[in-house]
Amino acid sequence: MVKYRTYKALFQRNRRPGDIVFAWIFLGFSLFLLWHLPSQTAAPSGGKFVAQPRFWPAVSLGGMAFFAALHLLGSMVSERLEGRGREVLTWVRALEFAAWFIGYALAVPYLGYLPSTLIVVLLMLVRLGHARRATLAWGAVAAIAIVVLFRAVLQVKLPSGAIYDVLPDGLRQIMLIYL
Repeated sequence: MVKYRTYKALFQRNRRPGDIVFAWIFLGFSLFLLWHLPSQTAAPSGGKFVAQPRFWPAVSLGGMAFFAALHLLGSMVSERLEGRGREVLTWVRALEFAAWFIGYALAVPYLGYLPSTLIVVLLMLVRLGHARRATLAWGAVAAIAIVVLFRAVLQVKLPSGAIYDVLPDGLRQIMLIYL
């Protein structure tokens, strides 16, 4: 666990220990997009130059690459600050929650919206250190309320789970329509 003093020092005003890493990543990404521009857009002959389908994406990506290069140059001439590794690790740790969401999105077509939402909410509460019974119970109530709100009240069309096929007909209809 990072101590408060260290955490506070890491994110003080005017401190940017991970700035150069961000600058390299952003420049690389913008050059990658610029490099793939010809294969992703058309350049038909004739017509106005600024009306070409490739023109405005090229302008925006060119600006993105230019300002990313300026950012990198500014980061390279700035003083070196300690804590770069810790800051980059903080960025990488945030990707865990993107993985949780992707797992949830992949589970919905198989398990259905209600079971997937219940499982993910309960697992996230445990992951975040809120594993008391009362908290888990309120999390389950909130998950069920979210599902009922989206499916029954707002009538949002969400994929039904493949697991619903094994339910008895009456319960299957309820699960397909409302949950």
